[in-house]
Amino acid sequence: MHRFLLLLLCLVGVAAAQSISIEEFEPKSTLRVPEHKPTRAKFPFIDVHNHQRDVTPDRLKRLIEDMDSLNMGILINSPVNGGSGKWVANAVTAMKAHSAARFAAMTNIDTSNLDAPDYSQRAAAQLKADIQAGAIGLKVWKQFGTTLSDSQGRIKVDDPRFDAVWAVCAKHGIPVLIHTADPWGLFQPMDKNNERWLELKIQTRRNQSEQTNYTWEQLIAEQHNLFTRHPQTIFINAHMGWLANNLDRLAELLDRLPNVYVEIGAITSDLGRQPRAAKRFFTKYQDRVLFGKDAYNVVEYHTYFRLLETDDEYFDPIRKYHGIWKLYGLDLSDDVLKKLYYKNALRIFPGLSSAGFP
Repeated sequence: MHRFLLLLLCLVGVAAAQSISIEEFEPKSTLRVPEHKPTRAKFPFIDVHNHQRDVTPDRLKRLIEDMDSLNMGILINSPVNGGSGKWVANAVTAMKAHSAARFAAMTNIDTSNLDAPDYSQRAAAQLKADIQAGAIGLKVWKQFGTTLSDSQGRIKVDDPRFDAVWAVCAKHGIPVLIHTADPWGLFQPMDKNNERWLELKIQTRRNQSEQTNYTWEQLIAEQHNLFTRHPQTIFINAHMGWLANNLDRLAELLDRLPNVYVEIGAITSDLGRQPRAAKRFFTKYQDRVLFGKDAYNVVEYHTYFRLLETDDEYFDPIRKYHGIWKLYGLDLSDDVLKKLYYKNALRIFPGLSSAGFP
């Protein structure tokens, strides 16, 4: 009887091991290669894509401590969607009072009363006021082209009623950090060929193919048309425009439109699976790429440093569901790193202090 129970327990254990889910699968690599795990950037850097709701003195004090530990020279704060006017003025005042050289703020577009005849002029006027209050950039959220609508329905990314806003940005030299769409795979069917299958399973709200009546191609075409129609406005394409998996196409965009830059928030998994191609891209377009993180998490910055600075092989991504593969370091040169980390941002954002940067 005792042996029978032991055998039964073994069979149950084998059956359980054979039926684990992909979410549970966490293999431990047997590969033994050199490892470098930097917790501090090689050079001071400017994070151009960051979101901080809380700008109280206590929070700013903790942020400075985090920034010092990471070697972050400047944090550019993008308000949560809907942040313009009073929010911008209060944030700029609070951050300048605490450390004027270490913080800066962007603003958002006022999207209230979009059907009003005077909307364009009103939105442009609010942006001018925010710039006068100290905003150094404009953050456009991904509701442009997706959930933002008026009485006629979906508002396209290149809707002409915002032309006056882009013109204000051009006049005042204010860059536009614009997030359009989501990764291509989230707009595709959730099937065995979709490399974002795990993300679609875990985060069902991101399944764009079942929740929307527009395509990824439509949104990206509208965004690129916006860039083309406003050549005097500097656009920073957030998340590398979701083209980090197609660097040749992104290169064509940058070659065609000198007013377009990119930042690297949330696409480390795409860059880290093609280290040689990514390194060539970063080297060729070293004057057009900026550092951005997006979601604020101190530990996650370490993976960015490892990806950009080392030649490490086969290390863990930040989020497994972004792609079930490992990362490889790009081992960028010091000249490229300096431009990515701070030189490009100092060049295109007005009013940033260069103190503390080599």
